[in-house]
Amino acid sequence: MTLQLHCIDTGVAESGDTAIPLVVLHGLFGSADNWRSHIKQWQVDRRVIAVDLRNHGRSPHVEGMRYAAMASDVVALLDELDVERFDLLGHSMGGKVAMTLARLHSARVAHLIVADIAPVAYEHGHDEIFAAMRRVETGQPTSRREAAAIMEEEIESAPTRQFLATNLVRDDDGVMRWRVGLDEIGAGYEDIIAPPDGDQPFEGPALLIRGGDSHYVRDRHRDAVAAVMPNVEWQTLEGAGHWLHAEQPEAFREAVNRFITGF
Repeated sequence: MTLQLHCIDTGVAESGDTAIPLVVLHGLFGSADNWRSHIKQWQVDRRVIAVDLRNHGRSPHVEGMRYAAMASDVVALLDELDVERFDLLGHSMGGKVAMTLARLHSARVAHLIVADIAPVAYEHGHDEIFAAMRRVETGQPTSRREAAAIMEEEIESAPTRQFLATNLVRDDDGVMRWRVGLDEIGAGYEDIIAPPDGDQPFEGPALLIRGGDSHYVRDRHRDAVAAVMPNVEWQTLEGAGHWLHAEQPEAFREAVNRFITGF
């Protein structure tokens, strides 16, 4: 089943440059909105298309979180936007979608940038997040402050609570509800922590950016990364964690710009 995904599409570059578009895919519980500060900078020189993946942001809720299905959603969106060739950036879960898309549609991807995720299976690591979000569901808070207080019972990290709160919207009864498809994401979680889909490697130029303080991409993953992206370049942002694009935005953007422009 292919969905009508929501996206932020900046259109023609402000500078009038004809560089191919940059497609941006967010991570688990993220959205295109999380990338607005980067989009503002990138759109000067190129068209930027930041996508809300299925069950996230303003995109529809649907069963299934297989990477092949999510990649197909993105391809259908780009077909509708008449975008044939593009640079592709994905963070975390979005990085696995990006790797899948690049493996299945390699001729369409000029440069592949994967941010802080490896093409491997991961252990469960979001149990407290699911528990906190379920508490908010049952607690029916009427403000973000109330929702944050409920989440604090499960999640110690204030930045994590703030990040999750970007998914809260007020319904017609004044209750704060989750915009994400929490049931669908929960049911598909085993597929989310699985490796990306696809049998063939992406032979084009690839960049793997990892956070020096993140545990998601380790040196032991080098063989697995090379099997999917044999022409990969590694870059570590020292002092950054998993949300490296938010923690070190200028360094992250500089790494992406250098890779896709050669400067």
